[in-house]
Amino acid sequence: MLLTLENMESYLSLFGMNDRNMAALEQELNVMVALRGQEITVQGDKENARLAEDVIAKLMDMLHHGQVIDASRIRYAVALAREGRLDEIEEILSDVVAITHRGRRIQCKTLGQKEYVSAVRDSELTLAVGPAGTGKTYLAMALAVVALKNKEVERIVLTRPAVEAGEKLGFLPGDMTQKVDPYLRPLYDALYEMMGVESYQRLVERGILEVAPLAFMRGRTLSDAFIILDEAQNTTPEQMKMFLTRLGAGSRCIVTGDASQIDLQKGKKSGLIEAMEVLKDVPGIRIVELTAKDVVRHELVQKIVRAYEAYEAKEGKA
Repeated sequence: MLLTLENMESYLSLFGMNDRNMAALEQELNVMVALRGQEITVQGDKENARLAEDVIAKLMDMLHHGQVIDASRIRYAVALAREGRLDEIEEILSDVVAITHRGRRIQCKTLGQKEYVSAVRDSELTLAVGPAGTGKTYLAMALAVVALKNKEVERIVLTRPAVEAGEKLGFLPGDMTQKVDPYLRPLYDALYEMMGVESYQRLVERGILEVAPLAFMRGRTLSDAFIILDEAQNTTPEQMKMFLTRLGAGSRCIVTGDASQIDLQKGKKSGLIEAMEVLKDVPGIRIVELTAKDVVRHELVQKIVRAYEAYEAKEGKA
């Protein structure tokens, strides 16, 4: 079967620098892809060649939608094709989550991320659990900024537990803000990209944007706010209950965490794990579990996550 490329720009976008995109496709499906004139040919096992052609056709659709094609996206498309779900990738293409202050569009990259974004839009409380690199925090930030711009909420409150919030934190230099700043740095980084440093600083000065450690939430009622609790796997059950009961009228909340990276002292139960069990049947609450398939950082991160999952499964059986 021949698939026709319209122009050289499409070729460059599809094949990637030094043909690295097609190299990823060839490796995934054990086929050979070649460009002859303005036509793409695929050689290999009949079934794999058919899958490759389907994936290439879908990648061309993605290019027409303004999507960027890279090796990780190709591997995801191949995974969907093997499951007979390649057409579902169009669900991802149709939705722009947010636009950064530099004009870059933020879009879901996997069906898991799409489910996550839909859950946040449709519910007042969403628990998102998954490995590093699945976009849990980044997408939460994007959704919070959009809600603020659309005047759906009056402020954004971002928090995360300071795991060392005991003796060791006390030995750090500076006031309390300086002591907890390293724990909150990932939240700052995401916000800077979403809205720019100057806008961030103005919102902080006006009290519209607050970034604080979880301990500062006690005794408060958070109304008309978009609240994000990050790294929630490091909360205790008591801290999680305290946080969830801070929610006030008109608020929306996202709780994110990675159950495989719990840094609590040995023997302490994670508040996130308990909350998933306690709240699983409560109306108005959505629990989304992202997997290694949804990792959108460097492809090596996905391999690392899967290697650890396999190792931990093996150790659990031993």
